[in-house]
Amino acid sequence: MKKAAATGIDATLNERGTRYGRFDGHALITQNIKLVMHHAPQWDKLTPAQKEALEMVAHKIGRILNGDPNYHDSWHDIIGYTKLVADTLLPEPVSR
Repeated sequence: MKKAAATGIDATLNERGTRYGRFDGHALITQNIKLVMHHAPQWDKLTPAQKEALEMVAHKIGRILNGDPNYHDSWHDIIGYTKLVADTLLPEPVSR
């Protein structure tokens, strides 16, 4: 039974590696982007949601730069994370 589980994980990792490139390459790119972000002058003023969204965007950028740059889902996810924060910054509608 353990072998079947490992085979499933191995298949998933192989598929992800084909799409996103080697994990160590992705990790290096993404961690370097995050390092720069964490040292930015305004980082400490961001909300947890803003920080997390930017870190997820860094993660997606790392995948794009390390793997398949034409994979639509990576680009689409970036839009989603930024929209989650942008929507919180809209003014509340005025009730009449």
